[in-house]
Amino acid sequence: MDRAQIVHDNFLRRCAAADFPEGNAPAGPLTPEGAVSIYRSGCLTRALDRTSRAMQAQGQGFYTIGSSGHEGMAAIAAALRPSDMAFLHYRDAAFQIQRAEQMSEAGAAQTITWDMLLSFACSSDDPISGGRHKVLGSKALTIPPQTSTIASHLPKAVGAAYSIGLAKRQPPEHKQLPDDAIVMCSFGDASANHSTAQGAINTSAWTAYQNIPMPLLWVCEDNGIGISTKTPTGWIAANFSTKPGIKYFHCDGLDIYDTFRAASEAAAYVRKRRKPAFLHIRTVRLYGHAGADVPTTYLAKSEVESDEANDPLLHSVRLLSEADALPPSAAIEIYEQTAKRVDRIAGEAIKRPRLQTADEVMASIVPPKRKQPPSNGPSADERQAAFGGDLKQMDSPQIMSRLINWALTDLMLEHGEIAMMGEDIGRKGGVYGVTQKLAARFGRARVIDTLLDEQSILGLGLGMAQNGFLPIPEIQFLAYYHNAEDQIRGEGATLPFFSNGQYTNPMVVRIAGLGYQKGFGGHFHNDNSFAAIRDVPGVILACPSNGADAARMLREAVRLAREEQRLVIFLEPIALYPMRDLHEAGDGEWMYPYPDPSERLPFGQVTTHGTGTDLAIVTFGNGTYLSMQAQKQLGADGINTRVIDLGWLSPLPEASLLAAVKGCTNILIVDETRRTGGLAEALMAVFSEQTDIPHSRLCAEDSFIPTGPAYAATMPSADSIVAAARTIARTAS
Repeated sequence: MDRAQIVHDNFLRRCAAADFPEGNAPAGPLTPEGAVSIYRSGCLTRALDRTSRAMQAQGQGFYTIGSSGHEGMAAIAAALRPSDMAFLHYRDAAFQIQRAEQMSEAGAAQTITWDMLLSFACSSDDPISGGRHKVLGSKALTIPPQTSTIASHLPKAVGAAYSIGLAKRQPPEHKQLPDDAIVMCSFGDASANHSTAQGAINTSAWTAYQNIPMPLLWVCEDNGIGISTKTPTGWIAANFSTKPGIKYFHCDGLDIYDTFRAASEAAAYVRKRRKPAFLHIRTVRLYGHAGADVPTTYLAKSEVESDEANDPLLHSVRLLSEADALPPSAAIEIYEQTAKRVDRIAGEAIKRPRLQTADEVMASIVPPKRKQPPSNGPSADERQAAFGGDLKQMDSPQIMSRLINWALTDLMLEHGEIAMMGEDIGRKGGVYGVTQKLAARFGRARVIDTLLDEQSILGLGLGMAQNGFLPIPEIQFLAYYHNAEDQIRGEGATLPFFSNGQYTNPMVVRIAGLGYQKGFGGHFHNDNSFAAIRDVPGVILACPSNGADAARMLREAVRLAREEQRLVIFLEPIALYPMRDLHEAGDGEWMYPYPDPSERLPFGQVTTHGTGTDLAIVTFGNGTYLSMQAQKQLGADGINTRVIDLGWLSPLPEASLLAAVKGCTNILIVDETRRTGGLAEALMAVFSEQTDIPHSRLCAEDSFIPTGPAYAATMPSADSIVAAARTIARTAS
């Protein structure tokens, strides 16, 4: 027999016989009315789990990872405020149900049963994801939706918690959380072992240890197993009970009175002290991991039956009876009526429309635009105070790194919601000096020196964006991005998709990358592959080739984040940071004056250098620099070229690019990324499908980059561009 049916039958039989599992007497501050409300949420959780399995069996439901055994999370919801942002474990239906009840009691009526069944049915009427996935989440309940990537939501919980203190001092235009709010983040005992979870919890402790406000309540739901792998007895307590900077609380999640007491104490501690706490809640897992999972294939039947005998709803009925809050007969009636109501509503939910077309599915990949108050920019006095003597140098040519620094300064002056975070960006001014003076200009709360953990850096940004800030995280090197790319792929990019545009992650991620650094680092500091970025739907990838364009594009990136709520990755070519000369030493032709703060390079617009029609060289980043060196040599050979700097790499600026190559006899793509998986593959497809112009490519080899004299041996050079162009010219003639 199906374990869900066994648990159901056992509950009814044992309640009728008053055969309850043993436990402590009801104690603590939970009122009778509150206890009954929590029990009702548990009954609804159980009914939804059972109905979801029936829906799947009928081909009308598509998700069966249930919350049965974790009904105690309703008591934790009852101990918090609906305005406390909650990042939930996927077994936390009881929490969301109880929070909906809190809102209804406060006069904001909710239709939680209908809403969750629409989600089970993947109906396009589902109010959170629009039918894209069964996720917990609700804008009205301050619960951003979470998918199932293990522990990936923990780093942004740290960011959201940090943002509360900063928002109190400097409120952003789109502030979401009250000044006295806390953030709750829940996860399972198996997920607690994931490096992402360990890093995030460590970051919260590291922050609190320095007396920086971190009002964050971690909730670890310990059911003792992750799919089929057991958690060693006592492991969670041993791992987290003595962690510096975090206060440890424990409760029995089978006892709603004990859980409410411990959660109330933990929440009060976090709210008053503005420090993190770790609430370790005992739970059991009923029915196995998911619908198709048979727990008796990897657990002894006696172990499965032991957990079933400790059914949290049985404990709740006993506790309610002992507290004279609800007799068992009434508890049974609530349970049965809830099940009938869920089945009836499910019959209607499965009739609601579902997504049918690619356009419908993709409608929320790009978030909605939002109105922003007009800004005249910083005043002359504000700029004078910030820039000081740098103002006098803005009309003279400067290197790229300095122009980016000035652009960041102007942007932070104009937009108080901008905050930067990254390794060494504050006191040191960044590894390449790009962020020098910014901490002094804007304070350490807005220019944050983080610990060395890229997941925490990106999570800090993602979480702060949840509270109205516009984060600009920095990843020191492109190779380091790969340590944390799921924060963008699995969290940042998917949030608007799985919330139907209700939640977004507007931010600009600065990454120093690409190759051509002389004598430093090898492939860890010279990474010429960004395929993992281009592969993520909805993410914009920008890459300037010179300082003036970098300033203009950075302003446009911030506009895209502020006004269009986009997630932009701004890739800065390391080798071009200090570049001064183009053709010969001392010519200064790769330095530019600082563009007027009003100037931007619009999203999707390419930049063309030259008007030649014999050959269009399509490139970006270091390739633009090398191609313009080659352009001079080719002109002397009588080959007239134009160099087209893409700038915006994903999505490709196809319309502007096709207009730029119009009238050219040939196209040469110069791509410093690798031949396999590089940008040239997409460009070749564009030109093959949309033009009749002969085209070819010059790419980097499928290789990592070495340290030493061969640092550029695997990538295009000015000489190889000249040679390729000459071959094209000979073939054309």
